Order: sequence, then structure tokens, then C-alpha cells
Amino acid sequence: MPVFTPGRRWQPPFMPFKREPFKKRALAKIEIAVKGPLFGCRMCGNCLLQETALICPMECPKGLRNGPCGGSTPEKCYVDETRPCIWYKIFERSFKFGREEQLLEVLPPLDWNKVGTDSWGDVFDQTKKIGVKKIVSGLTQPEAGSVSKTLDSIFRPVRQPEWWQGDSLYHAPKYTEPVSELERRLKAGEFVVAAEIAPPISVNTEKLKHNIELIKPYVAAINFTDNPSATPRMSSLACSKLALDLGAEPVMQIAARDRTRVGLQSEVIGAAALGMRNILCITGDSMVLGATPRGRMDIVDVDSVQMLWILRRMRDERKYLDGREIKTPPQYFLGAAASPFASNMKFQALREQKKVNAGAQFFQTNVVLDADALDEWLNEIAKRNILDKVYIMIGITPLKTYKTAVYMNDKVPGVFVPEKILKRMENAKDKGNEQEEGVQITLELIEKIKTKQGVHGIHLMAVGWEDIVPRIVTEAGLAH
Repeated sequence: MPVFTPGRRWQPPFMPFKREPFKKRALAKIEIAVKGPLFGCRMCGNCLLQETALICPMECPKGLRNGPCGGSTPEKCYVDETRPCIWYKIFERSFKFGREEQLLEVLPPLDWNKVGTDSWGDVFDQTKKIGVKKIVSGLTQPEAGSVSKTLDSIFRPVRQPEWWQGDSLYHAPKYTEPVSELERRLKAGEFVVAAEIAPPISVNTEKLKHNIELIKPYVAAINFTDNPSATPRMSSLACSKLALDLGAEPVMQIAARDRTRVGLQSEVIGAAALGMRNILCITGDSMVLGATPRGRMDIVDVDSVQMLWILRRMRDERKYLDGREIKTPPQYFLGAAASPFASNMKFQALREQKKVNAGAQFFQTNVVLDADALDEWLNEIAKRNILDKVYIMIGITPLKTYKTAVYMNDKVPGVFVPEKILKRMENAKDKGNEQEEGVQITLELIEKIKTKQGVHGIHLMAVGWEDIVPRIVTEAGLAH
């Protein structure tokens, strides 16, 4: 086990994709000999240890470089339950030593031309560029902040290459008029309702079209999931286009799990050309939740924060990741997932702030079944000064059976079902009225959530029970 990075090391170091000069190979051998036992180094070629409390983020089984996924817990990693969530440990240590603000910097994806090679050489080159004399002077100056400023002048250019230039600042959209109907209604101050429809598992679209027509009059937008539980279905892009053709407002989901950086940029250009104006960036469930044979589980090419950063720059700065200009840039309203109950709410609020800084304009949260406990998360969000920068829609799932409630509480990462709700559903099972009890619980939740300051709507995830959406929206007094 590495000295500074908790959790057993199970992922081997990367190998370079080309033969390196002897000098670089020798330096790489030394680096892995030192950093391997100390940090579980994987030789990513872009070391982030200074920003991540000396815990290597590449120990995350998903390869996430900007924070935890929505399944983060204090107890364990849901991908590999024999080890802790590495990002929970990074946040825990960062908060303990007062370095949590360092975690707001949007860190770059791997440069696969450098993967498997040393990162020390880049540090040495930057040191020579600045000058040893100047560095020594900066490190020995008595002025407050001189040491950190000097170290940042060495490590930041290495950590943030020219093609990325990530920072920890908020980047407001560079347009003023709403680009989608969902954005228009949110800006107008409406308490909106979005609903989710699961894409079909075949090319038959009759049920999909029926559900779209059924729900369309009651909601501001319809989400189409992107292969949930790492199980293939019809693409969110295809479902969104069908919704547009039927006069509905789609929210197209994009899961980082299934995207390369090239595929991501290509897909959003095509989606924007077809009329998609709402895009929700998510990390995506790990392949561990999918059926065998499982796809690659050890690396995500770009995480959800990086996706937001790339898509925002494409829209506002008219740039592809490689620096090429986009003469007619795509227009879209960018969203992200939020997980109030995934782990420590202070950690989650910082994670949410990072997403807002990167480009998120609206949140759709994971399932919330405890409206009272939601206040703590909203208070932490408020402390981060982002309530006026993002629209928040609270995720609600109407419980159809007691079995569903138990499964969500025990098996779905980031979801918490209060004991009182489990008891109500269990009693309803005994009485034979589980569905009705689930509807009443949903209506009670909505009534409480409507009063929360900083909440702009709800996101109904019916999970195959789309027929209940019109009744819930109507009885909750949210139909327009």
C-alpha cells in the first residue's frame, strides 16, 4: 500500500506509446521508483499531487481527475468495495489542512503523448526557464505568499498546458438571450418540471413516442438517459431528435464513460446542428454495474467537469480542444448532475461549485427522498456563493413498490431513503396499496421542495412508470 495514498494499489503504471530517449527513460525509472511506493504513481505524465493533497487521483478506478462521481461515500468505492473512495479521502485531507480551495482548479485530461513518461523533466525545464536564482529568492523571501507564488510559477505551467489552461474561476456564459425553452422558463422565474424517459432497448419507437406525447403537455423538458447502469439502449441523441420532431423540449444526456474527447466534440456539434439546445453532462455509471462482458473500467478519457469545460469553450470561445476556431459555434444550455446525499455535504457543495465554474448552468440532482435534509446541502451551496449562478432542479422518483425503495437505498450509489419512508412503503405493501403510497410520498416531497430557497424546479424520474407523471404534476399544482 502506498505511504501517502490510502487504498490498495491495483492499477499498474502506464507505459509510453513510443520509445523515449535514454535520458527520459532513466528519469522515468527513478520517478516511478520514488513515487510508486509513496503515492501509488501510475506515471500519467501530468502529476497533480500538489492539488490533490498528495493523494494520487489516478488511484480512482474510474480515472477521474476533477473530483468524485455521484456514487462517492465515506465507507467505500462502489466500483471496488475493498477500498475507500479515493476522492473522498482527497477531499477529507484537503479540508483538514485548509487546502480545499485548491480542489476548485479545473484539471486537464491526460495527454496520451506524455502518458507513461516522467513529469519531473517538465518541472526541471520550467525551473530552468524561471531561473534557479529567482526561485531561491522567492522561496526565502519573508513576504506572505512568496513561497506559494514561487511554487505555483513552477508547477502551474506543467499542470496546466497551453491547450487546457484550467483555473478555479467562474466563467459566465457569453450570451444573453436564452438558447432553449427550458432556459427561457427558468430565467422567467417559473418553477419548472422536467421528466425522464428511458430510451427503448430496440429500434421500435412506438412506446417512446407515446410517452413523449403523454408527458409533453405537463413538463418544460424531457430527459433521455444515456445508457444508465452501463447497459446499451437507443442513444440519447436519437431520442432527443424524435422528441424535437414531436414538438417536445429534450435534454440530451452525455455520459463521460462512453466518450473520447474527439467523439464528445463531434457529437455536440452534430446535436446542435439538429436543434438540441439542452445538454446534461454526467460521469456515467461504472461498467461494474453492467452485464458481462464488461468494457474497460480503469479510465475515463474526459470526466464530467472536463466535458463542461470543453463544451463551454466551444460555445463561448469558439474553440475546439486542439485550438482550431469554430466559425459558427454550437449553442446550448449546459447542465450537470448533483448528488446532495452522496457523501459529506461540504464536499459535495465544493464539487458543485467546480462544475458551475467549469460551465454548468443548471443542475438536476440525484434522487432526493428527504426534503428536510436537503436544507443542509442548499446551505452549503449558498456558502459557496453559486445559488445565483445555477438553476437547481431536485430529482424525485415516485416509488412504485417497497422492493424498489429497498433496492435504491441499498444498491444505488448516492441515494438515501429515510427509514420512515421505507416503513411507510413496507406497511403499504402489507395493505396492498404500494403505488398509491408512493404517489402520496412524492406529492408530499414536492410540496416541501417548492418552498426551498434556491430550488427552481423538480426533475421526475419515473423509471418506467411514465404514466404516473401527468397525475403527479397535476395534483402537485404544477401543470400549466
